[in-house]
Amino acid sequence: MTGINTYLTFDGTCKQAMKFYEKCLGGELHLMAFSEAPVDYPEASKDRIMHARLAKGPAAILMASDSMPGKPPQQGDNFSVAIQCESAQEIDKLFSAMSEKGKVTMPLQDTFWGARFGMLTDQFGINWMFNFEKPKA
Repeated sequence: MTGINTYLTFDGTCKQAMKFYEKCLGGELHLMAFSEAPVDYPEASKDRIMHARLAKGPAAILMASDSMPGKPPQQGDNFSVAIQCESAQEIDKLFSAMSEKGKVTMPLQDTFWGARFGMLTDQFGINWMFNFEKPKA
């Protein structure tokens, strides 16, 4: 693993929250709205944040996104533990192990941002995200 981060989920307030955290914690904030990503999204989501990253140097401090309209996160279900993996073998192994008796919410798959990514809720109700940034060709 190259890192573990907290990934927060908001109901349309991601931009404001992450700007607040940037002010409090310092670092550099990167925001990507759904309208900036090459994915299909409901029109009502175009200004919501698909991905936010607050970093100091190469290390992410916090990451976050907004939920889809009408699907607000519930308190206690509004964060995930995000694991940055070092290899395809590691992400496959960790994802398989952590999904035992849990629920896969997004199977491992290749993404538009050049990573292998998947999400699950483990048998104890904790949400996990797994990401492996593929080497650039």
